[in-house]
Amino acid sequence: MPETRIERVALATPPRIARRVRGLSDRAIAWLFVAPTIFLLLAVNIFPLIWTIRLSFTDFRANRPNAEASWVGLRNYERILTDGDVWMTMQATAHFLFWTLFLQVLLGFALAWLINAKFRGSNFWTTIIVLPMMLSPAVVGNFWTLLYQPQIGLFNNIVGYVTGADPTGFSMIGDVNLAPWSIVIVDTWMWTPFVMLICLAGLRSIPESIYEAAECDRASPWRQFWTITVPMVLPFLMLAVLFRGIENFKMFDLVVQLTGGGPGSVTTLTSIDLKREAFEKWRTGYSSAYAIILFVTVFGLASIYVKALNKVKER
Repeated sequence: MPETRIERVALATPPRIARRVRGLSDRAIAWLFVAPTIFLLLAVNIFPLIWTIRLSFTDFRANRPNAEASWVGLRNYERILTDGDVWMTMQATAHFLFWTLFLQVLLGFALAWLINAKFRGSNFWTTIIVLPMMLSPAVVGNFWTLLYQPQIGLFNNIVGYVTGADPTGFSMIGDVNLAPWSIVIVDTWMWTPFVMLICLAGLRSIPESIYEAAECDRASPWRQFWTITVPMVLPFLMLAVLFRGIENFKMFDLVVQLTGGGPGSVTTLTSIDLKREAFEKWRTGYSSAYAIILFVTVFGLASIYVKALNKVKER
């Protein structure tokens, strides 16, 4: 009797199939196992992309599936690129991207620098710091909506205590000038720990022997920081910026929970504008072109950024 399951399967395999399998090369067998996954990825990712590209050249509307869609060529792309409202959402997205990345890199690196000192209780504080990134964006949005309430919100009371201003005299999510900063603050609070962990990995990958050699050369701590720490952690920082930049460019749920794109349209990011065009106005062809433009923008910028990252790693 066969002793293992493999032997039982081999004996149960029909001779004709067994001969074919034995005749396959290792490369063919590898492709045989990988093929179902590749097919699934093509079905889930590539086909919708091709279908979206096709729809972007039509005036198709999803709420009228039986209506015949007309071929409009590049008209959708032309209308998007010449629409002032679209450029306003691009500007709001750029503002959100710049300040969240700047603050998260600055604070994340500072926290990683402190945690890397390995003081007493550093593991406990690391666990506390990373808690926000474990929460759902929808939960975080509802949580901070309460904190931002002028009458009962803790945020307004803290600002009033520090600055002496009336806590009920301003609304973070209701004021046109403050609303963009309200989503920047929340996203920074939530995702700074992610940047901190990446920077911490970079700091702990630096060999101690390099610092010992620098001390033998009488290099000051400030000199060591700028000539050793920053250059060796820079690839990790750039990687964190890449991840957070891509994620924040398509930010949706957190902003919807906090401001809903308002007041007015000051916090209407491109993802929110795209959702409104596709599922509120039902301009499916137009929104498909919109999505393709955003995809090309992100893909192009990310490709250029990755090339710069590779050059930094080669130094």
